[in-house]
Amino acid sequence: MENPLTLCIAIADGEHARFVQPDVNNVLRTVNAIDSSSAHLRSRDIGTDRPGRAFESASSAHHAVGQRHDLHSMEKDKFVRMVAEQLNAEAALGEFDELLLIAPSHAMHELKESLDTATKTKLVGTLERDLVKTPDHELWPHVREWVSPERRSPG
Repeated sequence: MENPLTLCIAIADGEHARFVQPDVNNVLRTVNAIDSSSAHLRSRDIGTDRPGRAFESASSAHHAVGQRHDLHSMEKDKFVRMVAEQLNAEAALGEFDELLLIAPSHAMHELKESLDTATKTKLVGTLERDLVKTPDHELWPHVREWVSPERRSPG
């Protein structure tokens, strides 16, 4: 008989991430969770993004140089890239055979783009939904098509 495959379900948004696996009885369980350290900080606590100022040589007017950046968006992207790095590391260690990504569309693109080639080969599906706060026992209707009890190993 072929060895059962281990499925990792990565559920993330820009502030939180959970890694869920089905056990031998197909019960979904969170095996790890991480939170962004800057998720609930105010922009001024994250840093400043005031554009530089330039003087107009013909008058005394001041002009902003460059565009303003949304620091919260930048921190969310940074967090999602960190989640992808963790998935890359776990894939390299053989922690899972298959990967399902669940994230809102704004985070899904960054997450998929940040996966390395070896991890992408393990990707069996994506679901663009915000389920990061959905309890494990309520995930089944969303993931049932990717969870096959005959192919799973105990977490």
